Amino acid sequence: MYRVIIEQKALKEIDALPNDVLQLVFDAIDDLKTEPRPHGVKKLVGQVGWRLRVRHYRILYIIDDKAKLITIYRVKHRKESYR
Repeated sequence: MYRVIIEQKALKEIDALPNDVLQLVFDAIDDLKTEPRPHGVKKLVGQVGWRLRVRHYRILYIIDDKAKLITIYRVKHRKESYR
């Protein structure tokens, strides 16, 4: 089981999400605790971390397998998530 840390910037981005997406994002984050690389996740190219899609939104995170830790650093709409 992995621990999940959500950075302050990502928390603000989660607070700004539409209500219909909010629960889906929380469910996806909760699922990362047991499966940090679920089906459909992609390794980021040119950046550190992984990307998980939730509708039109992206959860960007880093996995530390030794410490069993997942750090979520961005949760943004797909058009804005890689800027």
